[in-house]
Amino acid sequence: MSRLADYYLVVGYDLDKRAVEGEGQGRILQRFPEKDWEDSPFPQGVELFCQPTGWQLYTERQPASFFVAVLTDINSERHYCACFTFWEGLDNPQLQKSETSEADEVEDDLSVVRAAQVFAPKSLVLVSRLDYTEVFRNCLGLIYTVHVDGLTVPMETVVGNLLTCIIPIAGGSQPGQEETEESLRTITLGAGDRQVIQTPIDDALPVSGSTVAQLFRQLGIVNVLYLFCAALTEHKILFLSSSYQRLTDACRGLLAIMFPLKYSFTYVPILPGKLLEVLSTPTPFIIGVNSVFRLETQELLDVIIADLDGGTVTIPECVHISLLPEPILQQTQTVLSMVGALNTLITQT
Repeated sequence: MSRLADYYLVVGYDLDKRAVEGEGQGRILQRFPEKDWEDSPFPQGVELFCQPTGWQLYTERQPASFFVAVLTDINSERHYCACFTFWEGLDNPQLQKSETSEADEVEDDLSVVRAAQVFAPKSLVLVSRLDYTEVFRNCLGLIYTVHVDGLTVPMETVVGNLLTCIIPIAGGSQPGQEETEESLRTITLGAGDRQVIQTPIDDALPVSGSTVAQLFRQLGIVNVLYLFCAALTEHKILFLSSSYQRLTDACRGLLAIMFPLKYSFTYVPILPGKLLEVLSTPTPFIIGVNSVFRLETQELLDVIIADLDGGTVTIPECVHISLLPEPILQQTQTVLSMVGALNTLITQT
């Protein structure tokens, strides 16, 4: 048994440390519980991962977004950081005065403080050792609804029910078997909601969902096989995309097709812009970066770059990837093509 969520956070724009130009900083506004769990210390640096491209103010309200980042602690334990970000309007976040010369220092010509409304990001965050993306999306969406619509349900009740929810780590049913109470767990946060969690058959099995199929659709069979062999032979792999969730899904899908092997090198599906120097490490990695940092990645000479938005994989000239031997390679491509054709047929009917 394990907690569904270890920590719930509210992370917002730090108005006390706002920058005159450029990006600001984020800070934790609320944290529950306030003390660390003995079996799961609070991960540091959550603020950076809530806004990977930097904490910035905008003159227009941005659409709400959801994604799951992955943080790894010193014990190599992964913590899934689910972030639901929305935007709040701020009045007079920064007072700007017009410049006047000493000769014009007349009372009627004093600099005028102009009121301006901008929008600042605020993130609702769940930190968990379990990987339940859709459940986290639903929970944070419900908390956001309670916050915005002012439902009669106290926020303390919703958050308390979430942090005290205990679920089994494994023991789910296999496909075709009758689903039992042990394999399905229904939870509620006390706001008239009902959510069903299906645990995996075994905690060693990867929970991939549709991420593997999406990876093949985005990059194609040949490119995915190149990435698969590159990961097995300890090369550096970098995913680029404008979508944070697409980055997370691609990294998760690549790990899933490596099963039963377990990837033990650096694994950061969403790397904040302030930590781009990690890409220069000499050790292998699987990392995802927002495509706004594309220029910063062009000087990486030994990194395989997979562009999820463009559907391409770029392999540097100095990097040699050993593909699967024949006839295994041809057989694998044939089987994957048949599976892809079957999936296409099913979606069209």
